[in-house]
Amino acid sequence: MNYYNSHISKLIEEFSKLPGIGPRSAARIAFHIVNMPKEQTISLADAIMTAKDKVKKCKKCYTLTDDELCPICSSPKRDHSVIMVVETTKDLAAYEKTNRFDGVYHVLEGVISPELGIGPNEIRIKELLERMNDGVAEVIVATNSSVEGEATAMYISKMVKMLGVKVSRIASGVPVGGDLENIDEVTLFRALEGRREL
Repeated sequence: MNYYNSHISKLIEEFSKLPGIGPRSAARIAFHIVNMPKEQTISLADAIMTAKDKVKKCKKCYTLTDDELCPICSSPKRDHSVIMVVETTKDLAAYEKTNRFDGVYHVLEGVISPELGIGPNEIRIKELLERMNDGVAEVIVATNSSVEGEATAMYISKMVKMLGVKVSRIASGVPVGGDLENIDEVTLFRALEGRREL
């Protein structure tokens, strides 16, 4: 039975499609938005549409940005000879919160998963290998500790080593099956500090 009018029901339905938002949270968000002052609602809608129109991929590391290069790739203060390879932009953000890594990143936009038909050519491994010509001294593989993450790490290790570049893997302070975005900064820092060569 539908307790709300069609507009509220549609709003709840749309919020329910977002990751991590169940029906109760979706209803809470929908009611909050309906009760917000009109100016705030317009500002929120405008921010969503502007982000959708303006945000793109960094030409170098493939994280999300407003410009051709993200602030990390364009910063002369970062160590461009060390690249940390992560699965998603959310993983990059998790490591940035530690304030302990001064290198640059490469976002794969996924992991190798034969079950899902995702091979090395479906993620950004080719683009990573092309970056090895830019004076890279070390690649730190920081994929998740899942089966797919480990398989991806091993594949990257093999390919990067063939180019004569040092490869290391984050240490196992990160629990198996855990997602980097949900892990606290101290654990992430310990995993980074305890990395090992592959």
